[in-house]
Amino acid sequence: MPELPEVETTVRGLAPFLEGQRLTAVTTFRPDLRRPFPVDLAQRLTGATVTTLSRRAKYGIVSTDRDDHMIFHLGMSGRWRTEGGEAGKHDHLLLETGAGQRLFLHDPRRFGSVDLVSGDPLTRFPAFMALGPEPLADAFDAACLASALAGRRAPIKAMLLDQAIVAGLGNIYVCEALNMAKISPLKPAADISRAKLAALVPAIKQVLAAAIAAGGSTLRDFLSPEGDLGYFAKDWRVYGREGGTCECGGTIARVVQSGRSTFHCPKCQR
Repeated sequence: MPELPEVETTVRGLAPFLEGQRLTAVTTFRPDLRRPFPVDLAQRLTGATVTTLSRRAKYGIVSTDRDDHMIFHLGMSGRWRTEGGEAGKHDHLLLETGAGQRLFLHDPRRFGSVDLVSGDPLTRFPAFMALGPEPLADAFDAACLASALAGRRAPIKAMLLDQAIVAGLGNIYVCEALNMAKISPLKPAADISRAKLAALVPAIKQVLAAAIAAGGSTLRDFLSPEGDLGYFAKDWRVYGREGGTCECGGTIARVVQSGRSTFHCPKCQR
């Protein structure tokens, strides 16, 4: 599933094609993805000018001068195609601009979603209401994380994947950040010292920033809007490297937590 860096890469990739552009046509090729397309999507967006593109957690936001905001989630296999041409089998939404651009939302598995809200999307979109702070925001610091984790006995990895604790983190980057901070993913969240949390927060920010700079990680069929593969996977410290060597010299192990693979180094992550 595309995680925060992949969505940020997507939003940045779409901006040159959409910002300041008038949408001349909005076409859906099926009634739904994971849930139905908004019935008035084409009516409300056609003729509108895109003002900004932004991201909240793993969602992209396309804002217009009509104060309507199209919010998209890429699900398991979604991406935007910007190379134009005709619609393919797995292209489900088309945005056409006054500059002649044709942008397709491509989603073979159809686990993505498209929503439309008016007003401030951060306060009007229900899925945003329950989200924790953005991990790259200045407000997300050790004190913020310590407060959210107080009294929580679940493993720290599970807590970091809880979108109410911190928004947008996924399996890959949590594994990477915990290794960088030398924290066991199995340790109860409430037992982690303030000093360890003070190391974890910058590790999260560093891992995410590096992944965004690299265009994300290539998982299955994720591509940027330009069709490029993210190359952060070549820099993974532990993820997907069971039996490999950690930078501390230990052997990377894989365990399963809540049905998901966790990669860590038992030697240095305690």
